[in-house]
Amino acid sequence: MPALALTALGIVFGDIGTSPLYTFKTVLGTTDTPTDPATVLGALSLVLWTLFIITTVKYVSFAMRVDNDGEGGILALMALLGVKKHRRPTIIAVGLFGAALIYGDGAITPAISVLSALEGLNMATPAFQPYVVPSAVAILLALFAIQSRGTAAIGHFFGPVMFVWFAAMALLGVWGIANHPQVFAALDPEYGLSYLVSHGMTGFLVLGAVFLCVTGAEALYADMGHFGSRPIKLAWFAIVFPSLILNYAGQAALVLEGTPTDGNIFYRLCPAPLLLPLILLATVATIIASQSIITGAFSMTRQAIQLGWLPRLYVKQTSSEGYGQIYVGVVNWLLMIVTVGLTVLFGKSDNLAAAYGIAVSATMLMTSALLFIAMREIWGWNVFAAGAVAGCFLVVDSAFFLANLTKVAEGGYVPLLLAITIYSVMWIWHRGAAAVSQRMHEQLIPVDKFMARIKDAGVPRVPGTAVFLTRAERDTPPVMLWHVKHNRALHEHLFVLRVDIRSVPWTFSAQRLTIEEVAPNFWRAEARFGFMERPHIPDLLAASKSLGCTVDLSDVTYYVGHETVIGREDKMGLPAWQAKLFVVMERNAVHVSDFFSLPNDQVVEIGRQVAI
Repeated sequence: MPALALTALGIVFGDIGTSPLYTFKTVLGTTDTPTDPATVLGALSLVLWTLFIITTVKYVSFAMRVDNDGEGGILALMALLGVKKHRRPTIIAVGLFGAALIYGDGAITPAISVLSALEGLNMATPAFQPYVVPSAVAILLALFAIQSRGTAAIGHFFGPVMFVWFAAMALLGVWGIANHPQVFAALDPEYGLSYLVSHGMTGFLVLGAVFLCVTGAEALYADMGHFGSRPIKLAWFAIVFPSLILNYAGQAALVLEGTPTDGNIFYRLCPAPLLLPLILLATVATIIASQSIITGAFSMTRQAIQLGWLPRLYVKQTSSEGYGQIYVGVVNWLLMIVTVGLTVLFGKSDNLAAAYGIAVSATMLMTSALLFIAMREIWGWNVFAAGAVAGCFLVVDSAFFLANLTKVAEGGYVPLLLAITIYSVMWIWHRGAAAVSQRMHEQLIPVDKFMARIKDAGVPRVPGTAVFLTRAERDTPPVMLWHVKHNRALHEHLFVLRVDIRSVPWTFSAQRLTIEEVAPNFWRAEARFGFMERPHIPDLLAASKSLGCTVDLSDVTYYVGHETVIGREDKMGLPAWQAKLFVVMERNAVHVSDFFSLPNDQVVEIGRQVAI
C-alpha cells in the first residue's frame, strides 16, 4: 500500500500538486486590496475549503466509490450509466463533452505549469526574463519529443521526486506560518464567506482564481483504475492534502507579515540560497505533472476509440510493465502544437490562468450531475438523500463554473473551442460508423440460404480456414458474399468473428468468447473486450479450441472489408458535410488488421462501396 501510494504521487497528483505555484498569487491579483488582512484570510479560507469540499469530500469520499469495474473518470462513469445500465443519449453526450473538455485542460496544464516554475528565475535574476518563454518552449518540445520512447525507465523516479516536492512545499509552508501563526484563523469558513458577501462582483470573480487550486482533482478519479482507490486516498490524506494546506497557509502568512505580492509569492517562501535548487525542483515537478496529463490524454483516447467514439488510431505499447504505458502519436503532436502555441501566445502564467479552469469546472459540473444518477441507481439512495448531497456539489460547481465563464473573453474560449472541436469529431465519427453498420445490416442473407446458393452454383471449396471479420450480429457477413462474388471459391472451413467492445473496462476470460456451429464447418463467434483492453485476434482463435471449435487454425486466411463511403443518392443519409468529414477520418484511421493485431501476411482485404 505505501509503495503504491508513493507511485501514485508521481502519476495522480502532479497537476494539483503544482497548483501552489500560481494559484494564490492569481487569487490575490484578482482582489482589489491584496495586502489587506481580511482579503488575505478570506482568500486563504476559500482555497482551503475548496480543497476540502471538492477534492476530499466530492472526489475522494464520494466519486471514488462509484467505479466501472474498478475504472474511474467521466468516460468510465458515462459508460456505466449511459451504456451499461441503459441506452441514454443525454448521459452519453454529457460524458463525451466532459471528456472533450479534459483535452483542453491537457493542453493548458503543461504550458501554465512550466511557465510558473521558470518564472521563479526572474526573482533570482531579472536578466533571465526574456528567456522564460523560449526555455519553456524548449522544455515542452523535449517533453513531447520523448513520448514515443515511453516513460517506464524514468517513471520509477516520478513518485520519489514528487514526495520530495511535497515535503519541500510543506517545510516552506511551516517556515511561513512560523512568522505569522494567526493565519490559521482562515480555517474558519466565515472568513471566506464574509469576503464573498462583502465584495460583490469582485468576490464572485475571485472564485474563478480560487478554483485553480483543484484543477487536478478530476485526475484522482480518472486514475483510480491504475492504483485502486485506497493508495490514492492514503497519498491524499497522508501527504498531498497536508502539504497543500501548509503551503497555502505559509504564502498567506508571508503576505500578512508585509511581504510584497508582486512576482511569485510561492518563491518568496524560500530562503535566497535555496532559491535556484527550488526552481529546479519545481521545474522537474511541473514536467512530471505535464507528463501525467499527456499520459491521461493517451488513455482517454484509447477508451474513446474502444467505445466507438473516435477513429482507430495507432496506439503503441511502450512498456510491458503496465497497460497504461502507451503512446498515441496523433494526440501527442496535436497536443504539442496547441501547448506550445498557447505558451508563446499568452507568454505568462498569469495570462494563461484566465484560460485555465473553465474546462475543468465544466467537467466537474457534469460529473456531479452523473453522480446524482449513480447515487440513485448504483447505491439505491432515495431522491431526497441523493438530491441533498449532489445538490450541494452542484451548487459549489455551478458557482465556480459561472465565475470561470467571466474569463471566456480573456482566454477561456481556448479550451471551449478545443472541446467543441473534439466533441464534433466524436459525434460525426459515431454517426458515420452507425450509418455504415445500418447499411451493412440491410443486405444480409441467412446462412442456410447462402450455403444453399453455394451448393447449387457449384462454387468450389478450397482447403484451409477463412476467418471473416464482420460488424453484423447475424446471418452471412457481407465480406463473405463479396469474397465469393469476386473469387468464385470458398474455403472448406469458415469462421465468422464479430468483435464487441463493451462498456466495461475489462472482460473475464470465461466471458471473452462465445462460439456456435451454424452449419457444417461454419462457425460463428463473438469476442468481447473491455474498453481498456487491446484485441488480439490470433490469440483469441487459439483459445477457441477449448470451446469445441474444430476448424484448422494452422492454415488461416483473414478476410476484412474496406469500405469506401459515398453519399446516398436518395438524400436520406447523413448530411453531405458530415459524410465528407467521416470519409476523411476513415481514410486516416488505422487499418482494421493492425487494430486487431492480425498477421499482415495472412490478411486479404476486400473493398466495397457503402452509401450513407
